[in-house]
Amino acid sequence: MTAPPPPLDTLDLALIQALQFDGRAPFSRIGAVLGVSDQTVARRYRRLRSTAGLRVVGAIDESRLGLTTWILRLGCTPDAAEQLAAALARRPDTAYIDLVAGGTEVMCAMRPRSRRDRDELLLGKLRRTPRVVSVAAHCLLHLFYGGALARLDKIHALTAEQQAALRPAPVEAGSRPVTLDPDDEALMALLRRDGRTPLGELRLATGQSESAVRRRLERLRSSGVLYFEAQHDHASLGQGIGAMLWLTVAPSALADVGEALASHWEVRFAAATTGPANLVASVGCADTGAFYRYLSRTVGALPGVRTVETALTLRTVKQLTYEPAR
Repeated sequence: MTAPPPPLDTLDLALIQALQFDGRAPFSRIGAVLGVSDQTVARRYRRLRSTAGLRVVGAIDESRLGLTTWILRLGCTPDAAEQLAAALARRPDTAYIDLVAGGTEVMCAMRPRSRRDRDELLLGKLRRTPRVVSVAAHCLLHLFYGGALARLDKIHALTAEQQAALRPAPVEAGSRPVTLDPDDEALMALLRRDGRTPLGELRLATGQSESAVRRRLERLRSSGVLYFEAQHDHASLGQGIGAMLWLTVAPSALADVGEALASHWEVRFAAATTGPANLVASVGCADTGAFYRYLSRTVGALPGVRTVETALTLRTVKQLTYEPAR
């Protein structure tokens, strides 16, 4: 049985939330805001990487590229689930892959970069994969919570002044999709593996000058295409269990229910979606008792909720990045 991670103290939580606000902030800047030395920040960061699975990774907001995210529910035989999940995890267009429902269902977010990629996976590869017995694809219509808004925004480890000191410049408003060139793609591929990769290493790996890399980073961040997320083991924040909720909500109440879910401490992600259930959410609770209370007292009290399907997460295979050795 895996031992639970050690509890996080106030400084740990403040550091993790600081990295969620600005994943590339220098340790000296974070230390100045938190009132500690940069050496202390560096030591805490290294420890949290090993004890809490802390990783800062670059992520793409597909909506800024005019693209759509899908959630796949793949029913399969128990002997095929882990192999299928690992195969999907190796794809660059997938994220948040979980084994659920007794190990007979794989759930993942798919972010195809073209209609051809989408159709190849949904209409071709998956339907031809042995021991996959069902494929359900749900298109995300509206994001209530998730993406650049992460669960770490809800831990309130930083004061309002500290948040203001660390929060990056606002994202530029724009209705037209952003276009990426090959140099942008190469840069973001490196940041997906380690969002804190130093400028010098990015320069060497991409063949661009340091000033060109800095300008690209600033442009990609200000456009909202690139953001940084502090990944971590959910158990380190007291979320002993995770679950997916599929809610059927009266259409007239969909926006109100989605916005209510987004405000809940337990909710990591919530979106309106196509399919029999029109709202999906990922939640985390301390234990099954807390999950029951959340369902019965909080979700059950929301006007307009007609049905709720639940599926506990058995194991997370991939968040934004895939590290098979972990």
